[in-house]
Amino acid sequence: MKRIYISAFLALAGLQATAQDITISKAYFKQGDDMSWAKPEMDDASWGEIDITKRWNDQGFPQNARAYGWYRIHVNLPKNVLNSADQQNAIILNLPKADDVDECYLNGKLIGSTGRMPTNPAGYFGAVNDVRNYVVDIKNDGVRLDEDNVIAVRVYNRGGGGGLFNNPLTITCPKAADGLSMRLTDTNVGQYHYDIEVNNAYMTATAGTLDITIIDRETGVKVKSLSKKLSLKRNNPVRVTIPYNMDRMYQLTATYTDAKTGKVLTESRQLKYVLTPTAPTTPRFNGAPVWGVRPGSPVIYRFPVSGEKPMKFTCGNLPAGLQLTESGVLSGKIDCAGDLTFTVTAENAKGKSQQEFTLKVGDDMIGQTPPMGWNSWNCWGLTVTQEKVISSAQALIDKGLADYGYSYINIDDGWEAAERNPDGTLDANEKFPSMKELVDWLHERGLKFGIYSAPGATTCGGYLGSLGYEKEDAEVWNKWGVDYLKYDWCSYENVRVQENDYGYASCIRPYLLMQKFLRQQPRDIFYSLGPLGGTQVYLWGLYCDGNSWRTAQDINDTWKSIYDVGFRQQLGKSQYSSIGHWNDPDMLVVGKVGYGLGENTNGLRETRLTPDEQYTHITLWTLVSSNMLIGCDIAQMDDFTLGLLCNNEVNAINQDLLGKQADRVLKEGDIEVWRRPLADGAIAVGVFNVGDEDQQVDMKSLLYGQKPTITIRDLWRQKNLSPSELNCIIPMHGCRFLKVMF
Repeated sequence: MKRIYISAFLALAGLQATAQDITISKAYFKQGDDMSWAKPEMDDASWGEIDITKRWNDQGFPQNARAYGWYRIHVNLPKNVLNSADQQNAIILNLPKADDVDECYLNGKLIGSTGRMPTNPAGYFGAVNDVRNYVVDIKNDGVRLDEDNVIAVRVYNRGGGGGLFNNPLTITCPKAADGLSMRLTDTNVGQYHYDIEVNNAYMTATAGTLDITIIDRETGVKVKSLSKKLSLKRNNPVRVTIPYNMDRMYQLTATYTDAKTGKVLTESRQLKYVLTPTAPTTPRFNGAPVWGVRPGSPVIYRFPVSGEKPMKFTCGNLPAGLQLTESGVLSGKIDCAGDLTFTVTAENAKGKSQQEFTLKVGDDMIGQTPPMGWNSWNCWGLTVTQEKVISSAQALIDKGLADYGYSYINIDDGWEAAERNPDGTLDANEKFPSMKELVDWLHERGLKFGIYSAPGATTCGGYLGSLGYEKEDAEVWNKWGVDYLKYDWCSYENVRVQENDYGYASCIRPYLLMQKFLRQQPRDIFYSLGPLGGTQVYLWGLYCDGNSWRTAQDINDTWKSIYDVGFRQQLGKSQYSSIGHWNDPDMLVVGKVGYGLGENTNGLRETRLTPDEQYTHITLWTLVSSNMLIGCDIAQMDDFTLGLLCNNEVNAINQDLLGKQADRVLKEGDIEVWRRPLADGAIAVGVFNVGDEDQQVDMKSLLYGQKPTITIRDLWRQKNLSPSELNCIIPMHGCRFLKVMF
């Protein structure tokens, strides 16, 4: 075999003169895992050749889940490569992306890694889309000048395609200012503040000036200005802390200017702002006055009431078969169909409040309103544990989200044992010591429990699916007390390929089969259908007796995703949504998320959505009658996120008993208007600016129709608007959420 050997002499000599990079796209490759393969003296002549810009499965190598692969690249680095470089003691290795995690060795020494291998004590997490730029110290990292250097990259693939991909390896000689970076971090520990951190990654010290301004976005007035001289040594970042209040819509801009080169780094951030008014201390019912249950199924319902604690619940006309605890948890069982109406009183030291409540008992009464709760995926991904679930459930209560109707605690993928029992039943893995105890703990507090599976042999995360064991799984879930099933798609596509059947019937068949066994269980299990199977689940989800179904691809915390999943893919789908059968554009991506893939051991980071985008996210999901499943770590939720999720007037639109999804009724340039009819005869209106610039909007022309309006209410601010307030600026990716009453 011809050795893949990169002589860097001419290339790097050119780099000094023209500032161009070395580019390497070929390597030796071998699947498997042996740490001796990192050593430079290891003989790799018998290894195969591979293109590092394409995943290994795209080049004929096996696509194995939980597999390792090694890449080895030989490079000669001459001494004179550094003669005219700014940084004569450093080079940078810019690696391709890796599916899912990597470790990079230079001549046997680990110089960088991205993600965490399964053997890491902190636990595995993938980092498919992260940038991999590794700084190499010429003196201390074992670089061999005028000799062969071996760059060995170890890659672990959790599932699906694997290996290096996307771009070639490049080697650069950095300039002094190239190592400068600036990071802005929003911190909600103690007083709210932004940490502005400027760092120098390279060996030569630099100096410059950091200028900081804060502007009121609504008035344009500069409310703060600060300038500081900074001296930056290698990897010794300088941090400046800027406190702020969330009572106004502020914009922070930080600019660092390097004194020697004039290089400028600029970052700008919207500061978080809370529009939701503080709730009264007196009791206030915040949920829909209706709940549905099948005859003979257990009743589990927690009355959502905010106000000062402790609080006592009573009911003077409670129907036989039901019990109400003093903490507001309704339980019991009703065997006969019909509507049972009774009055519940909540009382605390500040006062009392009442709600006339109806329990609707019938065969098709599940999901009278879209479910509200929490799902583990967007924060914990496959790293979910029983401890993390309990922490989130307790925080749901302690932080008051349960007082606003959030009641489902749903585990996503990653709970399943590696193998089934001899009788075909499936247990949880070691991360969940006792599912039954977990569910009982939740039910005692009036919370409901959800679980995840898939109709194929394996789930999306590579765990055991339900194929061939649908009956056994449904019976186990009933035994545990499951109240919600998210049934994904994933590997069932292999069944369609084997059977050469790609019609809608092949999509419906596995979902009908699972629903058959769910219906046989003596408890209600809300049935949520996954996003694939032809992707158009909304066309046939009703025929599977689904209670909700995904209407788009998986969401992520970017504006592009919010626009695609929300505005584009919910358009025209209102006809498929009805009471008990809801369109679902996927879970919420506000707060701290990360999918178990984040930058610290908790796998969490702040959502990448701006505050304006988060208001738009919640507003649109509310209008389209979406499932409202929180995706962040509730225990770390700050006041801003609580304000997004705990606005009783906003939530009331999502839970409106008419059950009609909003439609887009107007699009003028970047302004979109979505309207939803409500049970009280009013309409909810979202006015959205989906463009990339702020816009002045006269909402009077968008709202007034044939009926004379009586009141126009700002739902986020919970205040009635005067005519003059209808002419306003809507920021880029922002919105106004209104209730128009006639």
